[in-house]
Amino acid sequence: MPTKTEPKLISGNANRPLAQAMARRMSNYRGVKIDLVDARVEQFNDQEIFVEVYENVRGEDMYIIQPTSNPANDNLMELLIIADALRRSSASRITAIIPYFGYARQDRRTKARTPISAKLVANLLTEAGVERVLTMDLHAAQIQGFFDIPVDNLYASPVFALDIEHHFKDKKSNLMIVSPDVGGVARARELAKRINSPLAIVDKRREKPGEVAEMTVIGDVKGKCCIIVDDLVDTAGTLCKAAEVLMEQGASEVHSYITHGVMSGPAVERITNSVMKSLVITDTIEPSQAVKDTKNIRIVPVAPLFAQALLNIWNGTSVSSLFDHTTLEPIYDGMFPAK
Repeated sequence: MPTKTEPKLISGNANRPLAQAMARRMSNYRGVKIDLVDARVEQFNDQEIFVEVYENVRGEDMYIIQPTSNPANDNLMELLIIADALRRSSASRITAIIPYFGYARQDRRTKARTPISAKLVANLLTEAGVERVLTMDLHAAQIQGFFDIPVDNLYASPVFALDIEHHFKDKKSNLMIVSPDVGGVARARELAKRINSPLAIVDKRREKPGEVAEMTVIGDVKGKCCIIVDDLVDTAGTLCKAAEVLMEQGASEVHSYITHGVMSGPAVERITNSVMKSLVITDTIEPSQAVKDTKNIRIVPVAPLFAQALLNIWNGTSVSSLFDHTTLEPIYDGMFPAK
């Protein structure tokens, strides 16, 4: 029988630093040097995407690391074309690691004559040759059902729980987890249970996308250190408004933990000028220099989590074991010291 080779990683251009960090982590875990597969992923002058893989991948277990963040269409096409190149090169299995799954907000028909783009993307990935998907904090959990292939959806909340226990250990008895809308209650409740804190909700009413007409706080936040929890921050208008409303209701301070830092348009400026003391995001989307330079934004790495999940998939062991923050503590190598 053929011997089992190491997993092979290939990256598009969406977030190469994350892919390189995952390769370093896996090298440490395995005790074997693991590099990204040498490949050319570029655009022609007319913006057509071209991929050429320089290494033999026949019979290999391949993992494509590519969030479909801004520019979403270019990054999605890179992912699809890389998958096609690997399939035509006789890779034995192709897994798409999509830390941020673009088009996830288009998961249902909200009005007549609108698409369900998340389902279309699922179909495209499958047709391109992807046989498994690994992602994090899907905007809507039911998107997993759009695929007819296995989908593993990791959660940032165990990592956030470790971070909160470290940075807020002196305020733990006064913490209040806050969902910025009714739709995110399940996500916020999960984190609240992990750190044994109460839950509040900000009920918002939108006049149109991107604009919030009215906000009401459900729960007593007076004197509380509030932590807003959500899956993504885009232009940060809703987030900053929610922080203002919480402070008006008597909160002592407001922090936010958001998985995906989309950070479009005026987001950085709004957060810089916000009443929020800090915003914590992950690097599922490669942060811009402006985001890195913003004093009240802190970035938590997800490479350790994704590297371990990838190895679990490769070994055929449980991915759901990584949903427990006590399991992640050794994986994060003391990044979040015990209290």
